[in-house]
Amino acid sequence: MLLRQIHTTAQQLARGFPILAITGPRQSGKTTLVRALYPDRPYVSLEDPEQRLFAQEDPKGFLARFTQGAILGEIQNVPTLFSYLQGVVDQRHIMGDFILTGSQQFGLIAQITQSLAGRVGLIQLLPFSIAELRTAGRLPDTLDDGLLHGGYPPLYDRPLTPAQWLPNYISTYLERDVRQQLAIRNLSQFQRFLKLCAARTGQLLNQSSLAVECGISHTTVREWLSVLEASYILTLLPPYHQNFGKRLVKTPKLYFLDVGLAAWLLGIRDSASMNIHAQRGALFETYMLSEWIKHRYNQGQPAELYFWRDHVGHEIDLVYETAGGLQAVEFKSGATFNPSWCHTLEKWRKLSQTPLPAQIWYGGTDSYTRQGIELHAWQQAI
Repeated sequence: MLLRQIHTTAQQLARGFPILAITGPRQSGKTTLVRALYPDRPYVSLEDPEQRLFAQEDPKGFLARFTQGAILGEIQNVPTLFSYLQGVVDQRHIMGDFILTGSQQFGLIAQITQSLAGRVGLIQLLPFSIAELRTAGRLPDTLDDGLLHGGYPPLYDRPLTPAQWLPNYISTYLERDVRQQLAIRNLSQFQRFLKLCAARTGQLLNQSSLAVECGISHTTVREWLSVLEASYILTLLPPYHQNFGKRLVKTPKLYFLDVGLAAWLLGIRDSASMNIHAQRGALFETYMLSEWIKHRYNQGQPAELYFWRDHVGHEIDLVYETAGGLQAVEFKSGATFNPSWCHTLEKWRKLSQTPLPAQIWYGGTDSYTRQGIELHAWQQAI
C-alpha cells in the first residue's frame, strides 16, 4: 500500500473529534486508508443492501453492535443514521469513535452540518498525488504517461492500463452515481456532456455554450455540474477578487480533478497521441492544479486557490495567499524554458507588488531560477 500524505492529518483529527469523516471520489482509496488507520475496527459498507436495510429499520440496534466503534462506508445512503450517531458519541465521549466515509460530498457534508456539527473532523481524499507516487517509486517516467494515467489508485496497485480501467470506472461508478442523483434518462446525452466538459478543462466556464452543444437547458447544465462537483469529478476555480486597478473576469474556470479521466474522455489512448494532442497544455494545467488541491486537502485545509485574469486576457494560472504575500504560479507543458513565459508574470509582479518570486511549473526535468522566476520540474510537484 502506498503511504498517503493525508494519513497524519487523519490521525490528528481522530484524536480531537469523536467522528472522523473521509469523503472523496469513488476509488480514491478511502476504504484502504481507514483500514490502514484502524485495522482492528469492524467495517460495514452501507451499499450492502442487507446492512443498509438494518440501519434504516433499526438504527439503534445497528449502532449498538459497535461498542468499540466502527468504520461505516458510504453512510450518506442512510441519512437517518446521523441523528442516532449524535446520541451515541455524545454519550460515550470517545475520540475517534466512528469513522465515516462517503463519495457524495454534498450528501455527507449536509448531514454532518445538520446533525453532527462540532463532532466531526472532515478530510477530503483525492487520488494519488505526484508526491505520493514519487515517494513510492511509482511515478510514471514521462510527463505524457503521467497525463495519461492520472492518479486513481487501481492504475498503480493493480495490473491494469488506463484503457482497461477508466471506461469501466465511468460506466460503473460515475454514470451510475450521477444517474441516481439526477434520474437521467438520456445516458448518451450525459456522456456527451462529460466529453464536452473534458474538452473545456482549464478554460473559463461557459454554461451557455455547454447547453447549446449538448442540447440541454441552462438549468440542467447547472444541475449536472453541481453533481459532478459533489462527486469530485471536476471543480470550478474562482477568480481572485483583488483587481489592482484592472477590470477582472468574474467567471470561474472548469477543471477535472483527475487528468487521466479527462484525457480518456478526450479520446487520448496512448502517450504518443498525448504528446501531439492539441489539449496537452490544458491537460498539463489540469494535472498541476489538481496537485495543489490535493496538497491542501492532505493538510486538512480548504483549497482557497484562485486564478487571476484581467479583461484584456492577461492571466495567471494559480494565485493563493500565504503569510509572506501572494504567490503566483504558471503551468507550462513545454520541456524547454521560453522567455515569453515570463511576460505576464512580470506584469503581475508590478501590479501586485508581492515580495514572493513567481513560480513556473513546467514539463522539463531541471529546477532553477531564471529572470527572478523559480522554474520547477513537474516531477517535483508538492
